Amino acid sequence: MLFAPIGRFIAFCARHAWAVVALFLVLSGAGVYAGMTRLGVTTDTSKMLSPRLEWKQRSDEMGRLFPQKENLLVAVIQAKMPEEGQETARELAAKISADHKHFSFAHRPDANPYLLRNGLMFLEPQPLSQVLNDTIAAQPFLAALSQDPSARGLFGALSLMAEGVKQDQANLSGFQAPLSGFANTLEQAVAGHAEAMSWQQLLGGKLSDLAGNYQFVITKPILDYGSFQPGGASADAMRQAISSLEFVKNGHAKVYLTGQVQLDDEEFATVAEGMVAGLLGSLALVTLWLTLAVRTWRVVLPIVVTLVVGLLLTTGFAAVAVGTLNLISVAFAILFVGIAVDFAIQFSVRFRAQTPTHTGEEGMFEALRLTGEETGHQILVAALATSAGFLAFTPTAFLGVAQLGLIAGIGMLVAFICTTTLLPSLLKICHPPLNCPSMGYAFMKPVDIKIRHMRKLLLGFFALVALVGLALVPSLQFDGDPLHTKNPNSEGMRALKLLINNPQTSPYSAELLVHSLADAEKETTRLSNMPDVNDVMWLGSFVPTQQQQKLALIQDAASILLPTLIVPQPKAAPTADDLRKSAHDTSVALAAVLDKLPAQDPLRRIQAALAKLAEAPDATVQAANTALVRFLPTELDQLRTMLQATPVSIKDVPAEIADDYLLPDGRALVEVHPKGVMSNSGALRKFVGSLQKVEPQMAGTAVDIVESARSIVKAFEQAAGAAIVMIAVILMLALRRVKDMALVLAPLLLSALMTVILIVLLPETLNFANIIALPLLLGVGVSFNIYFVMNWRDGVKYPLASPTARAVLFSALTTGTAFGSLALSHHPGTASMGRLLLLSLGCTLLATLVFVPALLPKRPIDEA
Repeated sequence: MLFAPIGRFIAFCARHAWAVVALFLVLSGAGVYAGMTRLGVTTDTSKMLSPRLEWKQRSDEMGRLFPQKENLLVAVIQAKMPEEGQETARELAAKISADHKHFSFAHRPDANPYLLRNGLMFLEPQPLSQVLNDTIAAQPFLAALSQDPSARGLFGALSLMAEGVKQDQANLSGFQAPLSGFANTLEQAVAGHAEAMSWQQLLGGKLSDLAGNYQFVITKPILDYGSFQPGGASADAMRQAISSLEFVKNGHAKVYLTGQVQLDDEEFATVAEGMVAGLLGSLALVTLWLTLAVRTWRVVLPIVVTLVVGLLLTTGFAAVAVGTLNLISVAFAILFVGIAVDFAIQFSVRFRAQTPTHTGEEGMFEALRLTGEETGHQILVAALATSAGFLAFTPTAFLGVAQLGLIAGIGMLVAFICTTTLLPSLLKICHPPLNCPSMGYAFMKPVDIKIRHMRKLLLGFFALVALVGLALVPSLQFDGDPLHTKNPNSEGMRALKLLINNPQTSPYSAELLVHSLADAEKETTRLSNMPDVNDVMWLGSFVPTQQQQKLALIQDAASILLPTLIVPQPKAAPTADDLRKSAHDTSVALAAVLDKLPAQDPLRRIQAALAKLAEAPDATVQAANTALVRFLPTELDQLRTMLQATPVSIKDVPAEIADDYLLPDGRALVEVHPKGVMSNSGALRKFVGSLQKVEPQMAGTAVDIVESARSIVKAFEQAAGAAIVMIAVILMLALRRVKDMALVLAPLLLSALMTVILIVLLPETLNFANIIALPLLLGVGVSFNIYFVMNWRDGVKYPLASPTARAVLFSALTTGTAFGSLALSHHPGTASMGRLLLLSLGCTLLATLVFVPALLPKRPIDEA
């Protein structure tokens, strides 16, 4: 066996301690250099899965064909009034378009002249007729405002209303909302708090609501891939531009940044947030546990140095073998420390319990040799089995865990090498005291005996637990939505929440690429009839339907409205005296008809406000004028433009819109938006499943999320099966008995099933971040169980009273501390990873310390 060779090798390293330390110092320097020069991190979750997957190839092809939709930084503008939002968006787009250092382009998708000109034609005939009739009813009012687009013209129009009331010829029931708006603005202006009035809301009515509550500026930032936050400089430039905008400064508009670039940058920032503090706190606690485990700094220091050196070497390997870490493989450091510390603690605890026959240096060499003979083969088997468990994930399509499996798998071998070479050398240099038989827990001997007496009852209980866990396995759900692992309080996610309930702006959509526009039209008709589909967009969606009927309605309205709306020479801007005189005249006219107005009629408030305005100073009067009509010219221009609509065809759709739906080779894109809220993974699976039954070649965000979840689950099923087989082979070669192999694997499977029970009961949703708990469960579980089973083979009588139990307990505490720091992360994905790791570690510890002692068969040397 390897007992004696490993022991002699460890003693050899100790005799040449300084040379070994020097060698590892050089290797560590190389690891640091490789890590600093070649190792990067990406937060792009799209790189988590293999490009060989069929659905992933379709997704990547979409990104290549429509690059203008990839890596965007989007400003979402929320304003008190539509005009303020539009003005904010216009100013921001102008500033961003001039910044060629940080942005490739910036545009406003809802401000395209084509869409504005044909806005009325996108309404259905009935609501269009209602809008036009309401506008025609306001024709005298609009005519007066077109001739004099100032507060003077507005007051003159109100005087006409007063005359109509006086002659009992005015029906003001349809004007109550606009009049209330006038009254509010006038009262605020007279009180010295003038705020602009929305003519779009007053004149557009329900039409203004169709545009939605938000304005958008879509930008293509120039990314710096040498930075951990590639879009950081562009985002900062946009925020600087935003801070200078008028309605942002006065609090009337808020601008949020979102888009893939913002979300990815926030992802890294959230993962990194508190990492240093958490790492320092974790190291402090780990040092405390190590001190309690081995009771002297002369052993704690060698363990810590060994862990750091092993981590640096593993980092160097990661830099050479992988190059760029993802959000899962970046956790290799936690896994390395969590498992490698177990090897070091096992070796050190048993080393301190040795009673060599020699003294001085020879006694130290003898103790190290004996420790190597006693534990070296156990740590080797544990390292090989753990490494196999990790490496089983390397061939899978889930690149996130495949990377982690490769790094952690090799890291376990590095940890074994460091534990059997560097650690003995450092122990020899630090020269801790030996002969500490109290390394075991003598007080646990009665517990050992009790477990043996209750063996059948305990095994029956754990068998029942295993059956329950097995029954709950089908109820496990995997949430593949990367948005659910992001910080919901980040700016990008808050902005996304504003849009997620609107099918048109929701990030959950599906896409289909077809051969031609004719095919796109056919697919649109077919997909639109599906129950889970809200709407389907293709290039033809930007061409109004029923144009002949709608144009007839618009032209009829234009024949009445345009002659009075088009005024070659409007009146010049009024002076303060002109405004006061107009306010006075209108106040007098309204006062004469107050007795004919209902008690709550807004004209009463308008009359009182005008009377005060007629006596107000110039500044107040001019502020009132600005507040009342600032956005009036724009609204009148828009109305004139829409009333001059002409027939359009698909050829008239401008390139900036058409390029998103039509490729130069004639292929066309069909975009499907789901019905209902898709933030629920079950609803999303149902939506995608129904589409794939009709059209298997679907792509898009919704498909990516559902298919990635399926691919990840399949990868874990394959890897878990391969890991179990590989671990079983290693155990069989090492232990050479099927029974002994089963004694190691049984508690491993039990701890997995207990973890399933906790996941379902808590509940804890599985996602692509926390599913990392599975390979760790295999690694830690195998290590712990091997020590107990091999001790049992070597004749150890009371497993819980042995130094091994002490080492396992403190190893679990150190590992749990590392995981606890993850659980406290502000990043939901990282925090869920930490929680699930703690759960799996707890289940593993319970299986090792209770189930294994009960499971081990009785030997002649055991008490009855």
